[in-house]
Amino acid sequence: MTRFAFFAAAFLALLLVARAADPGAYAPPVPAKEVSASKFDWHDAKRNRDVFVKIYAPQNGIGPFPVIIFSHGLGGSREGYEYLGRHWAGCGYVSVHLQHVGSDDAVWRDAAPAERAKVMQKSGANLANSINRPLDVQFALDQLERLNGDAGFPLHGRLDLKRVGMSGHSFGGYTTLAVAGQTFAMSKLAEPRVKAAIQMSAPAFKLRTDLDKAYGSITIPVMHMTGTKDFVPLFPETTAEDRRIPFDHMKNAETCFVNFTDGDHMIFSGRGAVVRPEQREPDEKFQRLICAGTTAFWDAYLKENSAAKAWLLEGGYAKRLGKDGVFEKKSPAKPAK
Repeated sequence: MTRFAFFAAAFLALLLVARAADPGAYAPPVPAKEVSASKFDWHDAKRNRDVFVKIYAPQNGIGPFPVIIFSHGLGGSREGYEYLGRHWAGCGYVSVHLQHVGSDDAVWRDAAPAERAKVMQKSGANLANSINRPLDVQFALDQLERLNGDAGFPLHGRLDLKRVGMSGHSFGGYTTLAVAGQTFAMSKLAEPRVKAAIQMSAPAFKLRTDLDKAYGSITIPVMHMTGTKDFVPLFPETTAEDRRIPFDHMKNAETCFVNFTDGDHMIFSGRGAVVRPEQREPDEKFQRLICAGTTAFWDAYLKENSAAKAWLLEGGYAKRLGKDGVFEKKSPAKPAK
């Protein structure tokens, strides 16, 4: 190689690195792949417990594709949050939506309307549900590892289980933080196979002692999402201001926080058009922003796309949010010398 060719190659390499770190070099992808949706009824023999799942996956492409586990809120099911599953799968991920028996829609479906809030409160306060949810995630990952090697499984060989993300809303936000490494008085329910996490509207529990320890045990990247009107009078009662507690007390991980202006607890669910038709337009606006930010986060931390990380953290997402939200970020605390 001539000296000119060497310096030209070096200049080109530096140019590519600089462009990769430029927020303008990335735009969150729109779904470009056809998406399949499949349901499976799994059984955890060890706990004698059913775990129902719905898997959204790219219909075409060899992969392997990074995997996202999604946990629904109190009273939900595997059928919820379809807009997220289809968006992420269309952008090259496999989104596995769990249904948590004991805190799913079976809790309230047969209850009289006047009793539904009471039975939901009871389910949310049941310690067994708080323990079983993270264990459902661990079981699902065990299943996916086994099935990925099974030639009869539709996604055989197409799952990248070294690149696993975890996400969830409300009670699913709690599940996400538990799996990410949050410490509880009872135990730590972390799942080391999870490399990054996005929690939406996680509750803040009433016992708030040593919060730095509880959230400081999380060391993987986490995105936190909430809204300025994110309040639900169910156990545990959490104000909109309380929703930022996990972000404020995470000290040992790269983390970011999104607060949607006038967003309430339901903007994440995808049920706005059914439950409250008058909110359809603002809910869809928020969901477009949720899809953009979360996909950039997965691209940054599961696909290790440096341009996506720069766009997310260095102003690209904040610009996309505009007046509809506020973006904050934190780096891990430096160890004391």
